[in-house]
Amino acid sequence: MTERVDAHLEVRDLVVQRGGVNVLEIETLDIPRGLVTVVIGPNGSGKSTLLAALQLVLHPSRGRLLLDGEPMDADPVRTRRRMSAAFQEALLLSMSVRANVELPLRLRGVDRRRRRELAEHWLERFGIANLSKRHARQLSGGEAQRVSLARAFASQPEVLLLDEPFSGVDAPTREGLIEDFAEIVSETRPTTVLVTHDRDEALRLGDHAALLIEGGLRQTGRPAEVFDRPADRAVAEFVGMENVWAGERSESGVYRAGGVRLASTAKSVALGAPALLCVRPERVVLTRDGDGSGNQLRAVVRTVRPRGPVIRSDLSSGRLSLTADVPVAAWDELGVSVGDEVIARISPADVHVIEDDG
Repeated sequence: MTERVDAHLEVRDLVVQRGGVNVLEIETLDIPRGLVTVVIGPNGSGKSTLLAALQLVLHPSRGRLLLDGEPMDADPVRTRRRMSAAFQEALLLSMSVRANVELPLRLRGVDRRRRRELAEHWLERFGIANLSKRHARQLSGGEAQRVSLARAFASQPEVLLLDEPFSGVDAPTREGLIEDFAEIVSETRPTTVLVTHDRDEALRLGDHAALLIEGGLRQTGRPAEVFDRPADRAVAEFVGMENVWAGERSESGVYRAGGVRLASTAKSVALGAPALLCVRPERVVLTRDGDGSGNQLRAVVRTVRPRGPVIRSDLSSGRLSLTADVPVAAWDELGVSVGDEVIARISPADVHVIEDDG
C-alpha cells in the first residue's frame, strides 16, 4: 500500500548487494518533507542498509537517491552538510561534551562564537547544559545519547537520520529522552528517518511508516494503518497481529474461519475466495455474558500469561484459537481462570481482511 506525499527524499529503483546477493531492493519510496518517517521491520530486513545508503556511506549497485529532486551523489559534500545522523551508540569523541556538539559546526566552518551559542542552546534543550565541560568518557548511556542528539540538531539539518537512538538506554531514561525528542522534532520539523523495531516508538513518533521485510518494501502509510491494516501475512506477523485465521467469504460482510462466522466491515474479497482474517489481541474484549453487539464467540480460557500492563490469554472457540490482551484491572474484574468459559467480543470494524494468495 502506498500514498502520495510531498517527498523531500526519494528512493528509486534502489538495489544494494553484498557478496553478489541483493540485500535491499526498493522500487519506490517517498520520504515526506518535515515529517518523521519510521522505518520498521525484523532484524536483517535492510533498515540500517537503507539508512547507510541515504547517508552516502554505502554505494548501491543500482538506483537513484534524490534530495529535493536532485541526485544526492552529484555533490556528496553539500548533501552531507544538509543532513545529520545519530545512532544506537552515541559515537562521541574523546573530548568534552560541548566540543563534541560543536564538532560538526567546526567542520562546516562556523565561527567559534556561533558554535558555542548553538552548542549551549542544544545542550540546554536536551537538559544537559550542566554537562558541557564534562569529558565524554564520564557520561552515562542516557547522557551520551542526549549529547549525540544535541550534536545532530546543532547543525540545524534539513534531514535527520536516526538508527535506533533510544534502544541502548534503560526504560526510565528512554521514556524521558523520547518525550524530549518528540517535543523538539515537532518544533524544528526536520525531515526525519527513524529506524526502529519498537511498535510503541513507531506509533508515538512516526507520521509515516515504511515496513521492510527480507530487503523489500512491503507497506507504507500512517503507522497506525500499517499496524492495524497489514497488507499481507508477513506484515501481519511482524506487526504483532496475533490472530490470523484462514477463512473465506460466505456472504456480504461475513466470513467463516474454523467453523466460526465473523462479520467484518473491511473491503470484501470475492464470494467464496480464500481470505486471511486478522484481529489484534488488544481488540478482543472478554466478558462473562454477551450483549448482542459485534462478533460474539463463546470461548474457553486455555492459558494466562502476565505481560506488563496486560494479561495475555489464549482461548479456543470451536476449532478457532485466539489470543486476547486484557488490561490487568479489567482481567481482575473479570475474575476468570484457566478452563473457564467467556464471551470473546470482536467489533466487525476490528476484523481486517486480506485476500489470501497462498
